Amino acid sequence: MLGAAIASEWTKLRSVPSTLYTLGATIAITVGLGALLTWAFVHRFDRLGLAERASFDATAHSVRGVFLAQLAIGVLGVLVISAEYTTGLIRPTFTTMPQRRTVLAAKTIVFGGVALVVAAISCFAAFTVGQAVLSSKHLNVALSDPGVFRAVCGATIYLVFIGLLGLGLGTIVRRTAGAIASLFGVILVLPLLALALPSPWNTDVSKLLPGEAGQALMLVHHDPDFLSPGMGLLVCAVWLAVTYILATILLTRRDA
Repeated sequence: MLGAAIASEWTKLRSVPSTLYTLGATIAITVGLGALLTWAFVHRFDRLGLAERASFDATAHSVRGVFLAQLAIGVLGVLVISAEYTTGLIRPTFTTMPQRRTVLAAKTIVFGGVALVVAAISCFAAFTVGQAVLSSKHLNVALSDPGVFRAVCGATIYLVFIGLLGLGLGTIVRRTAGAIASLFGVILVLPLLALALPSPWNTDVSKLLPGEAGQALMLVHHDPDFLSPGMGLLVCAVWLAVTYILATILLTRRDA
């Protein structure tokens, strides 16, 4: 039953033009913006202070495009299920496959697999291009250097996480506009609200938000302002687990 559902969801995903456009935008933004920001850093390098040079992270800098690309892949995650609610196709989907949890699992597997491939291509390409730009100032690093491969993989995992978070929120909210607003609120608005809290609550709360936890995954060297990569991964997993538990409960209890 799950195999049939996966085949069905794969057909849906690849037959929608917006899928290719959004995934293409994810790659273009991750690589293009990362290269642009890296070039800007190299262009200003000779005028930077010693402190800024010492704190420079070549790996994290080259994958900075992830922070804009996450919006594209997150929106696609929302559309994977909210588009069916909008068009009414969710009813025949549930008629064909009455086990709604199986439908959600199939969507998660198919979209998660596609997101993983696209995220890996995006992040490793962004790293390669970024290091080529940095090599003009001999600031580049190699994947074999300590922590570098893990950091690039962390950026990949973060993009997949945001995409799946969008899918979970789309399942909960069911309406595209509301789900996208919820996703943007979690990614963009909550950090601003956290910063408004008195110290040390502002930093303590910020570390537990998806964006900050995701940034911890991309750091080669530990920064006390962020969680460790392992704790960042755990926080992302908790966010995803809570979202999917709520999504599963609502999916099985509400009418289509």
